[in-house]
Amino acid sequence: MPRRKRVYQKNVKPDSKYGNVLVGKFTAKILKEGKKTLAEKIIYESFDIIHEKTKKGGLNIFEQAIKNVSPLVELKSRRVGGSNYQVPIPVAGERRVILAIRWIKKAADSKKGRKMAEKLADELIDASNKVGVAMKKREEVHRMAEANKAFAHFA
Repeated sequence: MPRRKRVYQKNVKPDSKYGNVLVGKFTAKILKEGKKTLAEKIIYESFDIIHEKTKKGGLNIFEQAIKNVSPLVELKSRRVGGSNYQVPIPVAGERRVILAIRWIKKAADSKKGRKMAEKLADELIDASNKVGVAMKKREEVHRMAEANKAFAHFA
């Protein structure tokens, strides 16, 4: 069995406005064709929209949304004796945040017909209230893990 490639630690810089590493990671995920200023503009604009709608800080809502969407368990495929099993595995801290960011971005992308900042703001507000597409994805993963709990001994 070949060895896996070494994964190097990535140093994510905090964003320029809030000095927050989490926002910096989110900016890096939203990047299109390396245009960081555009990604930052989208995020800050969505924070402003959140502030207008909820009268709470955009950053607070964002952090709450990430916390709510972060999964506790995920499924990994394991091949045991000629058949594949979906094995539930607890998710470590860093990966939880990355999965949450990925799901929120995907949920915002899936909505059609408006500016990305508006779609992102709506998804973040939904996630902070424990509803929305990203939360549904988390619930789905947890439900699948619960259903496959019998295979946990293969982990």
